[in-house]
Amino acid sequence: MRKTVVILCGVIMGLALFLGNAQAADKLAYIDLSRTFSEYTKTKGYDKTLSDKEKVYTDERDKKVADLKAFQDKLSLLNDKEREAKGAELAAKVKEFQDYDRQKQADLRKEQDEKMKEILKDIEEAVKKYSEKEGYTLVFNDRVLVYQTKSMEITNQIVAILNAPGKK
Repeated sequence: MRKTVVILCGVIMGLALFLGNAQAADKLAYIDLSRTFSEYTKTKGYDKTLSDKEKVYTDERDKKVADLKAFQDKLSLLNDKEREAKGAELAAKVKEFQDYDRQKQADLRKEQDEKMKEILKDIEEAVKKYSEKEGYTLVFNDRVLVYQTKSMEITNQIVAILNAPGKK
């Protein structure tokens, strides 16, 4: 019985040493996610598209604000009875503008979120593909690391994969 316990302890210690050595052979890397995101050509294209849409929205919004101000100015020129009659119309226009403004901002935010998710998915796929090819066990985001050495950074390689010709 005592021999069995000694042999069992020896086997457990041997496994622990073997597994410890296997873990030491892991290949680790990290990626600067914000730099990868900003250097990805798809990000730049989406930024331009979204800023164009935002400019169109801002122009429309400014026109609507100018129309509301013009209506208010006309309202101030009317006598009390006419002003009271047009007050409900002004309130309806203001509510319509607020609804329009809220909806457009929500649409822009939603589209931006969708584009960000798409870009992050592309980055994740590129990291996975590169890691499998190069044998990396773990790839970290640089923001979660307290210390990292530049020799473990693979950001340039991932950006190159993302911006490679033939990639959408």
